[in-house]
Amino acid sequence: MDYNHQSIEKKWQKFWADNQTFKTENQPSKPKYYVLDMFPYPSGAGLHVGHPLGYIASDIFARYKRLKGFNVLHPMGYDSFGLPAEQYAIQTGQHPAITTETNINRYREQLDNIGFSYDWNREIRTSEADYYKWTQWIFTRLFSSWYNKKSDQAESIDALVAYFEVNGSQGIIAESDDDVLHFSADEWKAFDEEKQQRELLKYRLAYLRESTVNWCSALGTVLANDEVINGVSERGGYPVEQKKMMQWSMRITAYADRLLKGLNTVDWPDPLVEMQRNWIGKSVGALVKFPLKDSGAKGIEVFTTRVDTIFGVSFVVLAPEHDLVDELTTEGQKEEIQNYIDKTSKKSELDRMADTKTVSGAFTGSYAKHPITGEDVQIWIADYVLAGYGTGAVMAVPSGDQRDYLFAKHFNLPIIAISDAQNIDEEADPTKEGKYINSDFINGMGYDEAVSALIQRLEELNLGKAKINFRMRDAIFGRQRYWGEPVPVYFKNGLPYLIKDEELPLLLPEVDKYLPTESGEPPLGRAENWKYQDQYEYELSTMPGWAGSSWYWFRYMDPSNNDAIADAEAVDYWKAVDLYIGGSEHATGHLLYSRFWNKFLKDIGFHNEEEPFKKLINQGMIQGRSNFVYRLLNDEGQATSTFVSAGLKNEYKTIPLHVDVNIVHNDILDLEKFRQFRPDFSDAEFILENGKYHCGTEVEKMSKSKYNVVNPDDIIETYGADTLRLYEMFLGPLEQAKPWNTNGIEGVYKFLRKLWRLFHDAEGNFSVSDEEPTKAEYKALHKIIKKVEDDIERFSFNTSVSAFMICVNELTDLKSNKRKILQDLIIVLEPYAPHIVEELWSLLGNEAGTISYADYPVFNADYLIESEFAYPVSINGKMKLNLSLALDLDAKAVEEIVLSNESVQKYLDGKPIKKLIFVKGKIINIVI
Repeated sequence: MDYNHQSIEKKWQKFWADNQTFKTENQPSKPKYYVLDMFPYPSGAGLHVGHPLGYIASDIFARYKRLKGFNVLHPMGYDSFGLPAEQYAIQTGQHPAITTETNINRYREQLDNIGFSYDWNREIRTSEADYYKWTQWIFTRLFSSWYNKKSDQAESIDALVAYFEVNGSQGIIAESDDDVLHFSADEWKAFDEEKQQRELLKYRLAYLRESTVNWCSALGTVLANDEVINGVSERGGYPVEQKKMMQWSMRITAYADRLLKGLNTVDWPDPLVEMQRNWIGKSVGALVKFPLKDSGAKGIEVFTTRVDTIFGVSFVVLAPEHDLVDELTTEGQKEEIQNYIDKTSKKSELDRMADTKTVSGAFTGSYAKHPITGEDVQIWIADYVLAGYGTGAVMAVPSGDQRDYLFAKHFNLPIIAISDAQNIDEEADPTKEGKYINSDFINGMGYDEAVSALIQRLEELNLGKAKINFRMRDAIFGRQRYWGEPVPVYFKNGLPYLIKDEELPLLLPEVDKYLPTESGEPPLGRAENWKYQDQYEYELSTMPGWAGSSWYWFRYMDPSNNDAIADAEAVDYWKAVDLYIGGSEHATGHLLYSRFWNKFLKDIGFHNEEEPFKKLINQGMIQGRSNFVYRLLNDEGQATSTFVSAGLKNEYKTIPLHVDVNIVHNDILDLEKFRQFRPDFSDAEFILENGKYHCGTEVEKMSKSKYNVVNPDDIIETYGADTLRLYEMFLGPLEQAKPWNTNGIEGVYKFLRKLWRLFHDAEGNFSVSDEEPTKAEYKALHKIIKKVEDDIERFSFNTSVSAFMICVNELTDLKSNKRKILQDLIIVLEPYAPHIVEELWSLLGNEAGTISYADYPVFNADYLIESEFAYPVSINGKMKLNLSLALDLDAKAVEEIVLSNESVQKYLDGKPIKKLIFVKGKIINIVI
């Protein structure tokens, strides 16, 4: 019986589905292990061979843990809200739900074909109402919570109201807006409902506030920073501008310190941890106020980590979006300032941060006063200052900062050497405007002491205080799209109110088009009669793509629960994800937001885990291996229909063209398929090498435009899913990028056929012996048991594949067909190639219907202890033969055996022995 991968794989995939082999139940008596993939957005293109890399690795680990006796949760679902489906809906008029369903069905078919051990009973889709009901529920809890810095956790907004009613705002230390009011208990009670709600909005973890956003008018929506590249939208390449809009935001900054500390407790890749640390960006410094000259405004606050450089300040720079820009711009500067603001709005924040060489700005015409010296300093705006970072203003110290220096040089502004700023009048009264404070008062101090002294002086002047700042900003939470979660909020007198829990989910309404309204409202504004209690307007923005993915691992624990996100016992059993595999591109998006929501849900008592993902692995990218043909140019430089083989191209003038890798085999082009691939070259002629057309190659990103996309369906059809799984692991270490090369897959396929033949005789009949294996056979088996166990625990899957090949070669050489050897061998191989081993397990007569829950073989080190050694025997240093001797023989016994050996006597040819050199377990050398 030949190895027929197609029939075997279909048989066992059906068996797993029919018998729900991988259905997982809560089993408190067994140790649990939770393995999770970052779930995919189901695009219309389906999977190419690069996509399953992480899924295969996680499936190997999940299957291995089952063999080791763990109760494994290994689910899969779909992040099914998103912009691509909406864009397709705009183009075609088809509802996004229809295209999403079609795409999911395609993904499911491909995932099933690869043989993953997912518990499909737990499948979730973020766009299903029974799922996004709970995304909305979490939003309502965020809206109903504030962050108490004293307890360092989120607490109910009702508790804050109760505190206000007794104590007023006195003693509250909260993460809040900067402009919170100070009031007594009586004053709070005297506020009308509208004033109270406006004040509470400044404390809520989900809140409305005017924010500067990336606005893409072509897509009609706000975009996140990672959705903008070089000033245009990642999807479609449309222009993006900075715009102020009233937006929902999440107060993630309240959790900044906990997010930082948590990074010390997880097993994540160092580069990813560093990316999050830098993104959060904790800075210890001071908040300094620069009073304004000739203005009723309150002054300009700046955050600085180098308050010690304050005597070098020669001007102040505001972000173009700063709230004070309009007020500070003098009549003569209005046109220049507005032109600069318009220009800046075309740049994304990432572009502004990245551009360190371009110098641009505009003078407002106004002045501030140095907080200590009282000197006048000009107030400018410049795009290298961001409204959302710090206070949106910086004190410029050209002698201490490169950007400030370049700015000062460009606009001919003062550059004060900090050491020269130690001024004049030692008797000056520091409280009097216009007087210098002699900086000699910090001379002789250590750095920390000097900083403390400066901050103390600023506090005495009521112009500064110590402060910890974070680079991370609150997360914009609204999108002006259709295909997303509706925000469960209605508006009364312009203020947001939550709908009731029992009214969840707030369903997406039907609309006639998936475009903004004619008046510029989001697409939900097109819904007819969509109002709360038939009178109050609903929020028209939807939630961002990251909302549904920020908590989804909890839903897998109990996906059919109608009364809660998940049952408390299920959450307590599964706790956190033990192994999470996905791309590093999510470092400052999904992974940060997930940690934030996880901590919030802990604060409100939903679970007890501070971090959601214990171990994280970033899989590398599988790159495409492109093929090229070389089109001949004539003497005039015009392209012809003749193509030159790669080895001859340097003899001609040619231009390279990508060719579909699926019509190339071992870099040899199928000429007829090429003519079909490019009908415009149906009459093409070819200059060949030895009768064949050799293509050029290059490693590039896998993409349709480069014709280097390899469909896993094609690989599975030709070689099988087990071959695909093994080959993807064989390509190299999981975390590294590596090129796909179909040319190398044949070797893996041959390995599986060689494995199959171990169980069959020369006529193809199943033939396994119950004889006791030899020591050599046990040694080969126990080497692979230990090797694979170590490799999987270290996530070194590629080295296991090589070890499997060596083991099968050794057993083939030993002509091994012993049941005790082969049965344990296929258990060890099961995580990698589950279909073929299921069939072999069945042929071995195992009554258990599946190998999936067999016991992983116990490694016995005794089988690796050598009792004999094949000594190389040399005469006068020249090796003549190998002689196998027991390792426990002493030197005298070895000498007797060697010198009495007929072959040795033949080489000695009767010559006398001067000495015999014996090194145990190494060599034997006879000197004559």
